[in-house]
Amino acid sequence: MKNYLPIGSVVLLKEADKRIMIIGLAQKEAETETVWDYSAVLYPEGLLDPSKLYLFNHDKLQTIFFIGFQDPEGIQFLSDISNPSESSNIGQGEL
Repeated sequence: MKNYLPIGSVVLLKEADKRIMIIGLAQKEAETETVWDYSAVLYPEGLLDPSKLYLFNHDKLQTIFFIGFQDPEGIQFLSDISNPSESSNIGQGEL
């Protein structure tokens, strides 16, 4: 079981000088099909180039500066991706 940080969390990675903000969870890299715990963008700049997201796993976290927005829907989603065998609704959100 993994304990993911919510979207909007601001972190510093090991051996990094610049903070990043988490924008995605359990992200699959298209070229390699590797699944990473997080995708992120520079903080405070945000998305400067759509082809340059930061992909990393939880073990690379050094410092958590801010924990992102949490509500019942987000908490349920974090629980679902932390325990995928217990949920069949992952990624089924609609606008």
